[in-house]
Amino acid sequence: MNLTHCPCGRAKGKSQALSFEACCAPHHISRNAPDAESLMRSRYTAFVLGDAPYLLATWHSSQRPASLVLETGTKWLGLEIKQHRSTGEHTAEVEFVARFRTGGKAVRQHERSRFVREDGRWYYVDGDVL
Repeated sequence: MNLTHCPCGRAKGKSQALSFEACCAPHHISRNAPDAESLMRSRYTAFVLGDAPYLLATWHSSQRPASLVLETGTKWLGLEIKQHRSTGEHTAEVEFVARFRTGGKAVRQHERSRFVREDGRWYYVDGDVL
């Protein structure tokens, strides 16, 4: 896939948006991200692209659903990372706001998500809607 700008919105500097290939694509290929924020961004991108297998592969086994059906017709509008912080040697939290439209309604999802690193891989565990 050749996206001019990565859906996650990561930029080099203040104005140069990264392409999907330079940003989230390597994480989608390896099923691994270097830190919790990068995993959060790549999971947002997976929602944009409709990549349910990636979402399941990066969901911690303690919370992972057996299957995942993504809602069709959702238009993803943007991701803002509010905060990323380490909460332990192998744990982190990412606070974000994701905006999207579904069923003709605008939705703003503000969440604090928890992540854990096991065997060198980061996984999404769960989150609290704020």
